[in-house]
Amino acid sequence: MAIKVKAIIGSTSSASFNLKLVEFMKNRYADQLDITPVRINDVEMYSIDIENNPPENAKKFKEDVKDSDAVLFAVPEYNFSIPGSMKNAIDWLSRGGDFVIKGKPAFIIGSSVGVLGSVRAQIHLREILSNPGLAPSLLPGNEVYIGSVHEKINEAGELTDQRTVAFLDSVVKNFVEFYNKTKQLELV
Repeated sequence: MAIKVKAIIGSTSSASFNLKLVEFMKNRYADQLDITPVRINDVEMYSIDIENNPPENAKKFKEDVKDSDAVLFAVPEYNFSIPGSMKNAIDWLSRGGDFVIKGKPAFIIGSSVGVLGSVRAQIHLREILSNPGLAPSLLPGNEVYIGSVHEKINEAGELTDQRTVAFLDSVVKNFVEFYNKTKQLELV
C-alpha cells in the first residue's frame, strides 16, 4: 500500500518547476507514494486576530495536510530563503492547538534555475520546521537540491537528467524505509 503523501508546493507560480517535479514524482513513484500536491495560492495571511476563527481556505489547507501519512515540502528559493507564501502556510500549520505535522514523517526537495537548487531556502525551512509547534520527523541526510532545473525537465514535465533521477530514486527509497521504521517505532 502506497504512503499517502501531501506535497506542499512552495511556489504559487502556474509554471512552477517544483510543482512539475512533484508531478514527476507522483507518476514515477506511484507504487510507493500516493502523492497529492497541495497548493498554497489561496491561503489567507496568518494573523493572531483570526487564529481562533480561521478563514475557510486556511482550514482547508490544514485539513488537506492533516489527512496524510507523510508530508513532502517542495521549496523554491526566493531571495536566499523560502517564499513568503510558504512561510505563511507553514504558520497556519503551527497554530490553533492542533499541531498538524508534529511527528509526521516528512522530507524536503527543492529546485531552482540557479546552480544551488534552493540550498539556502532549505536551510531556512529546516530551521522553521524545528519549531516545537511544527516538528515533523524529517528524513535526515537526504537533501535534494536540483540546480539548473530548467535544463533537466522537458516540455512534458519529465525529469530527464539521469543522474538526478537516480539520486531521487535513492532518496525516495530512503524515505520509504525511514517512514516504515518510524511507524514501527510507534507500535512499540
